Amino acid sequence: MAVSNIRYGEGVTNEVGMDLQNLGARKVCMMTDKNLCQLPPVKAVLNSLTKNGITFQMYNDVRVEPTDQSFMDAITFAKKGDFDAYVAVGGGSVIDTCKAANLYASSPESDFLDYVNAPIGKGKSVTMPLKPLIAVPTTAGTGSETTGIAIFDYKKLKVKTGIASRAIKPLLGMIDPLHTLHMPERVVANSGFDVLCHALEAYTALPYKMRSPCPSNPVNRPAYQGSNPISDVWAVHALRIVAKYLKRAVRMPDDHEARANMHLASAFAGIGFGNAGVHLCHGMSYPISGLVKSYKAKDYNVDHPLVPHGLSVVLTSPAVFTFTAEMCPERHLEAAEILGADICTARIKDAGLILADTLRKFLFDLNVDDGLAAIGYSKADIPALVKGTLPQVRQKAKAVFLKKQTLKIFSFKKVFHLAVLNHGSSTVQVFPCREIQKVYVSFGLHLSFIHLQKNRLIVIQ
Repeated sequence: MAVSNIRYGEGVTNEVGMDLQNLGARKVCMMTDKNLCQLPPVKAVLNSLTKNGITFQMYNDVRVEPTDQSFMDAITFAKKGDFDAYVAVGGGSVIDTCKAANLYASSPESDFLDYVNAPIGKGKSVTMPLKPLIAVPTTAGTGSETTGIAIFDYKKLKVKTGIASRAIKPLLGMIDPLHTLHMPERVVANSGFDVLCHALEAYTALPYKMRSPCPSNPVNRPAYQGSNPISDVWAVHALRIVAKYLKRAVRMPDDHEARANMHLASAFAGIGFGNAGVHLCHGMSYPISGLVKSYKAKDYNVDHPLVPHGLSVVLTSPAVFTFTAEMCPERHLEAAEILGADICTARIKDAGLILADTLRKFLFDLNVDDGLAAIGYSKADIPALVKGTLPQVRQKAKAVFLKKQTLKIFSFKKVFHLAVLNHGSSTVQVFPCREIQKVYVSFGLHLSFIHLQKNRLIVIQ
């Protein structure tokens, strides 16, 4: 279990200057975005730095939903600054950008793709020491303050990918519930959808006992280990908080209790998925946001088309969990019950449909966009969406629940088709395999047998 140190409480941000003093920081890089610059979270951090005599430079050009270019711009700033500590004030976009800047400034000779996840990048292990990074999250969604994950849009392929290494996780995450009070309604909702899927995917991910062989050296152990008894605790607890507080947090901006609990749920789910991993909702979300045409989400002050990450993740969730339920139906039923379903007379074989229906009702109550068509996609876009999903090796690997010597086909085409129509309202079909050319793909040090034919993913486990 790997996780950042966490400090929680109203006003805890006021201590960040003292923390940097205690670290002996001489020159600090403070990263944020232009929207946050005039808001209370950034002002609180700046006041603390100034009060404690911390020398710093501010970088406020972080892009909401970062790209490889925006990462590289921040990296250039970090390299020139010769900083000995970092502070990230913002949502996942800011924190992830700061992680990348810290990584490549600490390894100035490295090529950008060296640490990017395979197969897009080389996926090299991070072996050099990084500078201390303090994360001050201002949204209740990504849990990035707890994880060694940094996600970005790789524009060349129009897909999202990322960097995954325990080495890049923040030294300290400062969870100050006061920072969530400024979030607009749709930002709260979309951030909460990310928490929801982090918890659900971590709990239904490939069990850690099914990962083999064991790495020859612990440094080679991937950040995502599969569902395990420790991550399960955090994922389920986060799901319970989401079920109780998300709707309140969205509907009532002055509900401090709901906003504060969602801030905690974000961190709890981050601890869960940061060690267990996520799977198909996230893997399929990356082309949804990466191929965005003209859609601009309400309440986001940006100058470019944007499908918020949490929205892109949750739109496929009913169809995805209909499929994944086959191999861990009890967990899917438990999740449905936590989210409000009555499972007293439920049949195990209906677990996926029950969770899917429960998710649809939950999303409907929160006025989510009605499927991928509502954000600008049509059936004609499905081949491109599937193509953008196939490189997401880590996420697909975590979705394998197939019994020994069982061979199945999961059709991404089918799920995207359902998601275009609405929130995956029909059953996802799983077809028997016929003679298909074998392709070997390594999932870190976990080797599975993968077959690709006509945009279908086939897994032998």
